[in-house]
Amino acid sequence: MKVTFDGSICGRAGKCVGGLPNVFFVENDNLMIDTSKASEQEIRDCVAQCPSGALKCVDG
Repeated sequence: MKVTFDGSICGRAGKCVGGLPNVFFVENDNLMIDTSKASEQEIRDCVAQCPSGALKCVDG
């Protein structure tokens, strides 16, 4: 599973960074995503909380 991020629609609610800070973190003003730091289900649950839809899980 891969997680994609569309910064142009991100509302900066912080649900991702607050929910799974080991997976979603800001570095040099860019959102970084490290899917190796949590289970697939934890990541899917966190992505589902994104109010803007900027985060998407992509299978494959």
